[in-house]
Amino acid sequence: MIGLSRRTLAIAVPLLWLLALGSAAGAIWAKHRSRELFIELERLNAQRDNLEVEWGRLQLEQSAWSTHAFVENVARARLKMSSPAPQDIEVVRP
Repeated sequence: MIGLSRRTLAIAVPLLWLLALGSAAGAIWAKHRSRELFIELERLNAQRDNLEVEWGRLQLEQSAWSTHAFVENVARARLKMSSPAPQDIEVVRP
């Protein structure tokens, strides 16, 4: 061997094996963790999509509740209000 003693080789070879095994275990753990995080990301994306659909439905419902015809029907039914006849309308000018 080129300048390496048997004692140095006896220490270096097992140490290199341990480092290789540690590196392999680290790579396996990193791959597993990345898969877990990807699954979590996909779950969160699905939840976001469901919330966006619900938000769109709520916006449609809100726009339906605020239409002029709906407000007028509620005013007539619940508050007993009615539009005045044209002859009862007075225009006031300064």
